[in-house]
Amino acid sequence: MAFESLGEKLQETFKRLKGQGVVSEKDIKAAMREVRMALLEADVSFKVVKEFEKRVFEKATGAEVMESLTPGQQIIKVVRDELTWLMGGAQAKLTVSPKPPTVYMLVGLQGAGKTTHAAKLGGLLKKQGKRVLLVGCDVYRPAAIKQLQVVGEQVGLGVYADFDTKNPVKIAETAVKNCDTSLYDTVILDTAGRLHIDEALMEELAEIKEKTSPTEILLVVDAMTGQDAVTVAGTFDDQLGIDGIIMTKLDGDTRGGAALSVRAATGKSIKFVGVGEKLGDIEPFYPDRMASRVLGMGDMLSLIDKAQAAIDEKKVAELEQKLRSQRFDFNDYLDQLAQMKNMGPLENIMGLLPGINANALKNVKVDDRQLDRIQAIITSMTKEEREKPEIINASRKKRIAAGSGVSIQDVNNLMRQFEQMQKMLKMFSNPKKMKKMKLPFNI
Repeated sequence: MAFESLGEKLQETFKRLKGQGVVSEKDIKAAMREVRMALLEADVSFKVVKEFEKRVFEKATGAEVMESLTPGQQIIKVVRDELTWLMGGAQAKLTVSPKPPTVYMLVGLQGAGKTTHAAKLGGLLKKQGKRVLLVGCDVYRPAAIKQLQVVGEQVGLGVYADFDTKNPVKIAETAVKNCDTSLYDTVILDTAGRLHIDEALMEELAEIKEKTSPTEILLVVDAMTGQDAVTVAGTFDDQLGIDGIIMTKLDGDTRGGAALSVRAATGKSIKFVGVGEKLGDIEPFYPDRMASRVLGMGDMLSLIDKAQAAIDEKKVAELEQKLRSQRFDFNDYLDQLAQMKNMGPLENIMGLLPGINANALKNVKVDDRQLDRIQAIITSMTKEEREKPEIINASRKKRIAAGSGVSIQDVNNLMRQFEQMQKMLKMFSNPKKMKKMKLPFNI
């Protein structure tokens, strides 16, 4: 999980400050020493850490305490604000050319994930209404262009591939010049990488840049490489000039040093992050949201974004009608499971909730396969059984269990859960009964 180890240490440090009515300069210095060690252990560059520590200390000791916050909370607010600033402040959006096509040139070292993220970025832009063409310019890595065709097809994008020429500059130039703007308004160039930066690579990329005049050059870097990613970003920016960064494998980077250092080191913002292996696992990078996640404050806005992207509004309206008429059945249950799975792994979703930190999640085994088992049980039912669960008797349960590869006890557990859900939904659909409910909390 992204920033897991850093988040744990920072949250533990600030837990001691939260409840204090008075925080002295000595307390702040002690807390900042712990923050400094946590950042250095997270592989954040020493220069960035020193600057961060200085800014936080100056603001924490000189700030007036807001009426709604305790002194400890005020310091946490300063740290969150400075983490946000460190990672770029506001979300950095892509530039769009006033005259199509808009050209995005993806560059980076071999193995960073350029080809996969060309398709991921294209898929994301497609959801925003863009008509995207992927262009395979990597003529060196075996089957690189074929890989682009495969992933491009999976997300429903057009792919320009020329297997007859081994000149990547010519491929890129021809694709952009001959782009039919009635079909495509956005072109993504998937360029070649090397195991390390060399003169030949930079000359080739500089020539592609000259011939295609890209709207933006996006550097793809692997978050798992830590400070090496920062060094690579600095070198590409110095020699080629980049406009933004796509950081891959952020979900596997428990330290977070690259994400915290790269903006300060290069002045270039992270625009997108790869957060999983699936082609839909790419997100715009929001520094303020990420800072809140690191400090254990959750990220409700990203959770809402995921829900909006996954939920079918038409089905929601249909479900609302069914709830009003108390006709919720297993078909509806199956629809809700599918939409929940579209939001991604349950552990990641839980990590976005305020008050649930990475340390707490370590002791919680979230088994996504449980959803698959429930889905298998429901799909093993007949159409009539799904629509009328009350007809499912012992012999039907035995058949359903055999058909879904689970035990009869698993089927019984699902039936009980479903009955409880039906009772609850009936209660929610009846305002008079709702008023009589004694809730264990205030809403």
